[in-house]
Amino acid sequence: MDFFSAIILGIVEGLTEFIPVSSTGHLILVAQQLPMDPEFSKLFNVVIQLGAILAIVVLYWKKFLGVLMGLPSERSAQHFARNVALAFLPAMVIGFFAHDAIKEYLFSTQVVAVALVVGGFAILLIERNKPVATVFSTEAMDWKTALKIGFIQCVAMIPGVSRSGASIMGALMVGVERKASAEFSFFLAVPTMMAAATYDIYKAKDVMPEGGWDVIALGFVTSFIVAIIVVRWMMAFITRHGFTPFAYYRIALGLVLAVLVATGTIT
Repeated sequence: MDFFSAIILGIVEGLTEFIPVSSTGHLILVAQQLPMDPEFSKLFNVVIQLGAILAIVVLYWKKFLGVLMGLPSERSAQHFARNVALAFLPAMVIGFFAHDAIKEYLFSTQVVAVALVVGGFAILLIERNKPVATVFSTEAMDWKTALKIGFIQCVAMIPGVSRSGASIMGALMVGVERKASAEFSFFLAVPTMMAAATYDIYKAKDVMPEGGWDVIALGFVTSFIVAIIVVRWMMAFITRHGFTPFAYYRIALGLVLAVLVATGTIT
C-alpha cells in the first residue's frame, strides 16, 4: 500500500465511523479500487479504526476521566461503566466465536449493497415510529436497556449495516433520546472497536509487510483528525435534521452498488 492509499482510507474511516452509513462497507468498497494486498488491507482497515476511536477519547476526555475517578464512590460513574460494559458484552462473545466466519463469508460488495439498502429503510422506519424518549444520558439507563442495545449492535457484524447505526437506532427503539443515543454509541465504540482491532491484529500479525507500520500510522493519524471534525459536526447536524438524510444516502448508494455489481462494473 502506498501513502496516497493510506490517506484516502484514513479519510474514509474518519468520515464514516460515527455516522450511520457503515465505515466497514465504505472501506471494503474503496479498498477494492486501490493498489494494495487484500490481506494487508484487512489489517490496515481495522487498525485505522483505532484512530477514530482515539478521537472519541480526546473529545470526551473529561467524561472518561470523571467516570474513572468516580468509579469507587459515585453511583453515576458506576452506572456509566456498567451500561457500557453490558452493551459491549454481546458483541464480545458473538464476535469471538463468529469472527472467522464473518470475515470469510460476509465481506463482499453484494452483502454491503443489500445491507446499506435494508439499513436505510430501517432508519426511516425507526425515525418515524420511535417511542417517546425517557432516557437522556448513559448514566440514566437501566441495565436492561444497555443490554438490549448491545444485542442490537451485533447486527452490525454484517458489513454495510453500520455499528454506529445499529447502536444508535437500537437506543432510539428502547426510548433513549437522540443526542444521548449518539453519545452512547460513541462511548460503546471504544471497548468494541479496541477489542476487535486487538483480535484482528493478533490474527493478522504474520501478514505485515516491510514498511507496513508506516502506512498504518499515516492512516491512523488521518482517521483521527477527520473523526474529530465529523463527530463535532454530527452532533449539531442530528439535532436539526435527525438521521433521515443518512437513510436516503444509504439507500441510494446501495442501489448504485447493486447495479454496478450486476453489470460487472465492479467485483
